[in-house]
Amino acid sequence: MRPNHIQFIPVLPEPAPTIPHSLFAAYQLIFAIIRPGALKNVRIALVECDVYLMTVSEVQGFGRQRGVTEVYRTQGVEERLLPKLKLEIALSDAFVEDATEAIVRGVRSGTTGSVGDGKVFVIPLDGVIRIRTGETGENALGP
Repeated sequence: MRPNHIQFIPVLPEPAPTIPHSLFAAYQLIFAIIRPGALKNVRIALVECDVYLMTVSEVQGFGRQRGVTEVYRTQGVEERLLPKLKLEIALSDAFVEDATEAIVRGVRSGTTGSVGDGKVFVIPLDGVIRIRTGETGENALGP
């Protein structure tokens, strides 16, 4: 080898840390926007289908209702943003259908429902990690 000759040594990148396959199992996030008065019925309906864990947030918004008009000191005051509740529930695929039906059953007014009952959204989750213990997948969803 000549003294001025530069030799290139290939450097292979370190393999990326592996993430447990259970992290990427089939999970869904249900979030629902509902009337505040319907929360009790929704909780009862969810418990009947073995769903106990949820996050509830107070939010404001409007859809087809487009707000309401209230009378304040003989003046009509239009309230555009109505108080609603946002439910967030992370579930494995096995519980999603029953949980969405329970939410609809708990919220719906009468047999056909009415404007302002709310909406239910189902979004796929890529994974779940419990921060405290580092558990992933199904173990991270449970109590």
